[in-house]
Amino acid sequence: MQMPLPAVADPEGARLPEALPMVVDGHVHLFPDRMFRAIWRWFDAYGWPVRYKLDAPEVLRFLFSRGVARVVGLHYAHAPGLARMMNAYMAELVRAEPRLTGVATVLPGEPGAVEILEEGFALGLSGVKLHCHVQCFSPDDEKALFPIYELCERRNKPLVIHAGREPASDALKCNPRELCSVDRTERVLLAFPKLRMVVPHLGADEFDGYERLLERHENLYLDTTMMLADYFPELPSFVRLLAARPDRIYYGTDFPNLPYAWDREIIRIAKSIPSAVLPQVLGTTALSIFDA
Repeated sequence: MQMPLPAVADPEGARLPEALPMVVDGHVHLFPDRMFRAIWRWFDAYGWPVRYKLDAPEVLRFLFSRGVARVVGLHYAHAPGLARMMNAYMAELVRAEPRLTGVATVLPGEPGAVEILEEGFALGLSGVKLHCHVQCFSPDDEKALFPIYELCERRNKPLVIHAGREPASDALKCNPRELCSVDRTERVLLAFPKLRMVVPHLGADEFDGYERLLERHENLYLDTTMMLADYFPELPSFVRLLAARPDRIYYGTDFPNLPYAWDREIIRIAKSIPSAVLPQVLGTTALSIFDA
């Protein structure tokens, strides 16, 4: 995908439609203020213009006031020595808001990575988020990643890992098209068959490959984040995949880091897939993964 991409001046709804089942946004970013501002500067320059520049408590108020029932809060540490502070911040948000499920993060390979995550779990965090693009690692890096996978498997904590190749940018410090691939992800799934792994963005851009992995690995999940919003050019249709595997695919948005209306993607999902599978895609699958 060629970036930066433009903003979309589309209208937004005041609330979710009443006819929708329970909605869980399984991919919401929550960072301390200074980190959010740095992320927005990067997106504005190299990704896409961020429409909703809200601090973390405002993000939660925004979504809950519009009918979202639960939120899974994600973050990632881009440098060593940040994860403890970030996990403590996420835990504070979780304590203040019972409708939030927060996950821990760590920089793979930093000293004491397993202990940092154990401390995050003790604070009440419910999983782990890693980001190959930002943290510059391959998912099958045995030295940096396997101790984290072993911990998640042993503690039965889900792992959300941006292991797909897109959306990528030449402004990143590493090349995710070289670091990431379906084959690398499958090596992890084969080595850790009990690990509950979520790959965001439907595994963009290796969609067919991740669809095959869904059939081969029962603990692999995908989230829809930004892939069904009709924003990225020349993406295929995933309606059949959602209808076929509502138990393994769930709704997420990337809010607040969006270039379009907050409800754009969910409106398109609700119009595209059978109503019988909407409750799973929009809510219950995410709840089952994170035990929320």
